[in-house]
Amino acid sequence: MLAVIDYGAGNLRSVVHALNYLGAENLRVVRTPYEMRGATKIILPGVGAFGAGMNQLREQNLITTIRDAVFAGTPYLGICLGMQFLFTSSSEMGNHDGLGILPGRVTRFTDQPGLKVPHIGWNQLQLNRESALMRGISEAQYAFFVHSYYCVPENPADVLITTQYGIPFTSGVQHGNIYGVQFHPEKSQRTGLQLLKNFLELPQ
Repeated sequence: MLAVIDYGAGNLRSVVHALNYLGAENLRVVRTPYEMRGATKIILPGVGAFGAGMNQLREQNLITTIRDAVFAGTPYLGICLGMQFLFTSSSEMGNHDGLGILPGRVTRFTDQPGLKVPHIGWNQLQLNRESALMRGISEAQYAFFVHSYYCVPENPADVLITTQYGIPFTSGVQHGNIYGVQFHPEKSQRTGLQLLKNFLELPQ
């Protein structure tokens, strides 16, 4: 069962629509630990503020369930805020703890001449290494971003994709069964659909 976690994020419907377009089987939108029972893959999409999102996951009693599933080897894909949640903490609107699955922090882009924050629009993906998640996606493809904060992993080996926006920042991570992308595959046309297809085809 493919569990797509619903904690009130605005892009949930677009993600589910893209997955249905790809023919995802046994897809379930889940809101409780009970509904997540039997999940063989997990997608956590998200937009909004880090602290509010973590509070909502906490209110729905999903934090321990997500962590247990990930550490048991269930493939996980975090999208935008769902990727940021993987890390230890975020400085968005105060200091907030994340899921703590990957060591690192989430921080805001600094203001630079000619660069607007939030970072909104199409930007290129620089692949750092091969990954089943990126199969069939050629070098320097474009994806769609909407974010003011970015992830700073402590372990360089976790960095899968980087993107340039004033500075090179981590736009994709992988650590074993754990995947995250800062961009929105559901809004990234062919590149995004290929990435979601690749995740659906990962061994369970």
